[in-house]
Amino acid sequence: MTDCLFCKIVSGDVPAKVVRESAGTVAFRDINPQAPTHVLVIPRAHHANVGDLAADAELLAEVVREAHQVAVDEGIADTGYRLVFNTGAQAGQTVFHVHGHVLGGRGLNWPPG
Repeated sequence: MTDCLFCKIVSGDVPAKVVRESAGTVAFRDINPQAPTHVLVIPRAHHANVGDLAADAELLAEVVREAHQVAVDEGIADTGYRLVFNTGAQAGQTVFHVHGHVLGGRGLNWPPG
């Protein structure tokens, strides 16, 4: 999609601090971090939200695997991390290209919102 910010990151038209890439995903630091580690993991292919991505089980699994590997690389896999998919405006989704937030490096309270 030509007007999608995350598609522009995937294409290299918009810069991002990329921390990891796979065949189907790109992971980059959030520009407004909510925790010491806050990395977004996105599929290269445009899917509006996690419900849309669920139709492609293999790609969804790749996004989750890459999110876990980000946690390993960032040193938070053993202490704990949160993987969050906001779906829809009421849930806080502001970019409508599915993205998983990998959050960690501090205590994360529950409930989250």
